[in-house]
Amino acid sequence: MRTKTHIFLSFFLLLCTIGVSQQIDPQIKTSSEKVESKVIEWRRDFHQNPELSNREFETAKKIAKHLKNLGFEVTEQVAKTGVIAILKGAKEGKTVALRADIDALPVTEKTEVPFKSIVRTTFLDTEVGVSHACGHDTHTAILMGVAEVLSQHKNKIKGTVKFIFQPAEEGPPPGEEGGAKLMIKEGVLKNPDVDAIFGLHINSGTDIGKIRYKPGGTMAAVERFVINVQGKQTHGSAPWSGVDPILISAKIIDGLQTIISRESPLVEEAAVITVGKITSGVRFNIIPDSAEMIGTVRTLAPDMKAMIIKRMNEMVPAIAKAYGGKASITFQNNTSITYNDPELVKKMLPTLQGIAGKENVILTKASTGGEDFSYFQEKVPGFYFFLGGKSPDTKIAPSHHTPNFYIDERGLLLGVKVMSQLTIDYLNAQ
Repeated sequence: MRTKTHIFLSFFLLLCTIGVSQQIDPQIKTSSEKVESKVIEWRRDFHQNPELSNREFETAKKIAKHLKNLGFEVTEQVAKTGVIAILKGAKEGKTVALRADIDALPVTEKTEVPFKSIVRTTFLDTEVGVSHACGHDTHTAILMGVAEVLSQHKNKIKGTVKFIFQPAEEGPPPGEEGGAKLMIKEGVLKNPDVDAIFGLHINSGTDIGKIRYKPGGTMAAVERFVINVQGKQTHGSAPWSGVDPILISAKIIDGLQTIISRESPLVEEAAVITVGKITSGVRFNIIPDSAEMIGTVRTLAPDMKAMIIKRMNEMVPAIAKAYGGKASITFQNNTSITYNDPELVKKMLPTLQGIAGKENVILTKASTGGEDFSYFQEKVPGFYFFLGGKSPDTKIAPSHHTPNFYIDERGLLLGVKVMSQLTIDYLNAQ
């Protein structure tokens, strides 16, 4: 029979355990440390041999070979060049997916590391350098390391792990399908059905050893838009005899910014409208008959996204009409909102804190960058976080998608540990 003292002590111990971080399994820690040198070696190989979206042929072969050697059930050529692997644990349970993106960018590398990329190719009819200027090489290597770690500890896994190596996160070439959308279309979240998905992104501006996260909207929905303006061509000396599409374009750009500055509740979430390209005219003294503008809309809240797109559709033709011309606008969805399921984040946060240290797991603000991991999160609960990749002695790190982008490889081990332990903790908590 339990006394009041026993009940009090039990209640006290329960309170003490609430919020206490989940420490890493000693065997997972040891296995992760043993695979670190391989992870770095793989990363350097991928870095030196980058491939653009939907062209990751050799990258995929290397990934598949490693997974087959581990004894996994491997499927290749998913969404053109993607690789999927299945690891079944010792006990029945749910299915968790782990995702890494594998494509590189048309950016000419300027770092002087020994494994620098000197690869060149043709992209959109232009000869360009190719490099992993966003860290996808590290994501791929980390997940290969996680696969090796978990393959050694199937007895700790209650359920199934699905490894997703995704091509074309940066977007497929024009006229092609690709990325997370195509993987989902081809059934990547089925057979077995995925219950939750985890992903990480290396961050050149966050110190190694640290992790940044945010529940809810953490990266923006990205919409590409094209505006076509129709005017009337005339001589540059007599603008009154025509309709100037360049002037109309300038008025449209000015008007669009008032949607952000005067109509969007920016205290709730950030939003951005950017026109990145204008094409018009052939000669200094000819007012042309048309102009084309291409840009992007970034939003972090579904309601705000709907409002902004509605107002753009209303404003663009109205402004053109006011100046005697015509204009149309079309949208192409590039990514949805990268939305971290709040309950999943709350559930898994102790694991991150236990491995990295509570002081090193930092609640961050949302980013207006985009990530097609968001499409997976539209289908199943997901948690996407940022892994530190900046050397502590670096004051200002070059940003992603730039020629001098650099990652300190000492940050990769934490990625292996966290993704391995997240997987085990999620499955065993069911």
